[in-house]
Amino acid sequence: MHEPNLRVLTSPTTPPRTVVLVLHGGRPVSRAPVRAAHFAYRRMFPLARAAHRSDTAVWVLRNRVRGWNEPALDAVGDGRRAVELIRTAHPGSRIALLGHSMGGRVALRLAGEADVIGVCALAPWTTEQDPVSQLNGRIVRIAHGDRDLTTSPQSSAVYALRARRAGAIVSRQVIRGSGHAMLRHVREWNEQVAAFAGDCAAVRSSR
Repeated sequence: MHEPNLRVLTSPTTPPRTVVLVLHGGRPVSRAPVRAAHFAYRRMFPLARAAHRSDTAVWVLRNRVRGWNEPALDAVGDGRRAVELIRTAHPGSRIALLGHSMGGRVALRLAGEADVIGVCALAPWTTEQDPVSQLNGRIVRIAHGDRDLTTSPQSSAVYALRARRAGAIVSRQVIRGSGHAMLRHVREWNEQVAAFAGDCAAVRSSR
């Protein structure tokens, strides 16, 4: 299959200290291609802009197919390939992962990749079977709307506790009155992303 699509949304004039990779949501099972017009992909652009800082580049990934697709884990493979391309383009830069829904699950799964310093997972799809050892020493920010009927706020709360026990630096926020699409209380979602970008910028050295 073709390479996943990567769009460089913002890039500083000097080599970035941090590159934020933005990962969109999807479906548990689907081989359908991701189109540029799909809402799950388009919804990430305002959040991606909220991650912008003067020393930060922001890249937005469009997966090849819409599904997580156990056991192939197509979305994880696309995310891992994007991380590799970022390392090639910006050697020595730290990498921060920002994902929504399935993209949040991908981001959490890829936290152990070289140069990744943190993960911001918005309304993430999490399960009790998901590993957490890869989060040791990473910044992990989880935000979930309390009216989310697609992914479980309770599940992400349990995941956050497991991540903390595994050695992650965890913060978790509840966005009250907001659902899965993050269309209500948009400012609060953007603030979570901006705070995460600030947390990553405060890390003194890359891994």
